Amino acid sequence: MRNTLNRFLQELETTDRLDQIQGLIMSLRDVLRVDHVVYHWISVDGEQYGFGTYSPDWAQRYQDQEYIRVDPVVLGSFQRFHPVDWKRVDWTSKAARAFRSDSLAHGVGNQGYSIPIRGPNGQFAMFTVSHTCTDAEWEEFTLSSQRDMIVIAHYLNAKALQLEKGRSPDAVRPLSPREVDALTFLAMGYSRSQAADMLAIPEHTLRAYIESARHKLGASNTVHAVARAMSEGLIVVGGAAREAQGGWPGRLAVAGVASAG
Repeated sequence: MRNTLNRFLQELETTDRLDQIQGLIMSLRDVLRVDHVVYHWISVDGEQYGFGTYSPDWAQRYQDQEYIRVDPVVLGSFQRFHPVDWKRVDWTSKAARAFRSDSLAHGVGNQGYSIPIRGPNGQFAMFTVSHTCTDAEWEEFTLSSQRDMIVIAHYLNAKALQLEKGRSPDAVRPLSPREVDALTFLAMGYSRSQAADMLAIPEHTLRAYIESARHKLGASNTVHAVARAMSEGLIVVGGAAREAQGGWPGRLAVAGVASAG
């Protein structure tokens, strides 16, 4: 999976047109050996676009039936920052069960993993992988691939926004509260595992926040992201940080950040 991730990110980096992303999505599906890979973008005013491998019939039916209003995966992702395994979504309502039955009939797959992504100006996106297999097979796949899928999702969203809006990848955008928290703890000298414990979230979720913040800041690595966030006033390391660093005001815990990756 690591070689797959690196190859996908390299190809994504050289992409200069939105329509090229569709080809990358199809290649990624084949490499992952899953039924479908989908990237879906929703703006604050309801505008939508996306790329994926669902059949045209299902894509049109989803739109015609306005399934976005009842889709438990989408509704659940609006309320979460962490990835959503479809098995853990509430499918008990009549509308959800009807939607689920229709999606299975159109070959969507009985297993799915969706990663919610928040962007600037209220943008919301989802990166989804779905497949038909047993629970045990799916658990093995998600456990081995979830970290790389989170990275792919955020890189893909950053590139799509850049191409669609003509944004510079180095433009500084506001950070979410969780992204601010993650970078602040790193600036205070905590390791990633310690920061995750402080925020009561899994470490892979913390990594997703850090990666998202890094892209927003146009930073080349975590140290650069923390330094730029501080210089832009997006995070403030005050008294608590000085205490953690032995009373050195304004000192950036470069060693701690570097050891965190």
